[in-house]
Amino acid sequence: LPHIYGITTFETKSSALVFTLSRPKCVDEVAFQEEVVAVLKKSLEGADLPNLLFYGPPGTGKTSTILAAARELYGPELYRQRVLELNASDERGIQVVREKVKNFAQLTVAGTRPDGKACPPFKIIILDEADSMTSAAQAALRRTMEKESRTTRFCLICNYVSRIIEPLTSRCSKFRFKPLANDIQQERLIEICEKESLKYSKEGIEALVKVSEGDLRKAITLLQSAARLSTEKEITESVIIEIAGVVPPKVIENLLQTCYKGTFEKLEVAVKTMIDEGYAGTQILNQLHDIIIEESLSDKQKSVITEKMAVVDKCLVDGADEYLQLLGLSSVIMQQATQNS
Repeated sequence: LPHIYGITTFETKSSALVFTLSRPKCVDEVAFQEEVVAVLKKSLEGADLPNLLFYGPPGTGKTSTILAAARELYGPELYRQRVLELNASDERGIQVVREKVKNFAQLTVAGTRPDGKACPPFKIIILDEADSMTSAAQAALRRTMEKESRTTRFCLICNYVSRIIEPLTSRCSKFRFKPLANDIQQERLIEICEKESLKYSKEGIEALVKVSEGDLRKAITLLQSAARLSTEKEITESVIIEIAGVVPPKVIENLLQTCYKGTFEKLEVAVKTMIDEGYAGTQILNQLHDIIIEESLSDKQKSVITEKMAVVDKCLVDGADEYLQLLGLSSVIMQQATQNS
């Protein structure tokens, strides 16, 4: 089964499962990113690679893909010498680009591996989370990219391609990584559960896929937490909802029913109860948005409510009081709903 994360072993510590995750060893094992895999395979066969720019949501396999390609190209012996990986946690200011990256790029390399196989006569520099680099540091890369193109290939990885300066994007082949499809995630998670001998329910796996929103890494992390919480028991939808910090659908439904049919006094109590139970304001807002879009209100009413949601979202980001903001939003929903009736 093609996958992004493979399971190698597991061990039990204090009756809690500990997953050991490994990245794919070759490009063929990467899931769902068919276009990227096809282009990379052609490039690997020809032993030539353009400068690359991978962008897309977290947990979709961007870093895994380039690391798998590098391992295929160089083998385990040369990998450490030929690949320089700099993450956002490393220093990547203009000085580092001018010194460390430039010095590494200037080194020439041979075209054979210790095992006798041919390998490309260039190195790979991976700049993970490149969208967090300053514009000055990105600008310093421009000349190095062009000047050292004979001996070095760059792979920039980011979540937001708009934060990469235009001169860099024009020097790279761009690949968008899509959020993983639900069925691919389900297959992967079920395979992990079976390898780890976990008891799971179909609803539990579906809930995992829903809350992770295409991020396989997040789904696997939540699965690990669920396995630790219910070691002997089945992993159910309620366990996943509790771990993910998602507001139970029934709680959201009760709030909406109070907006539609209750009084303002009851609404105050309902909102205060939700906040007191520790549910995050932004999480309540996101789930309310999804439900309001599906409700049988007119387009005008939905637009008024969603406009208020945008204002509330901005206020919450700026640190406003969650109770007052959610009460204000609920009041608007109540006002629009009463107009409907």
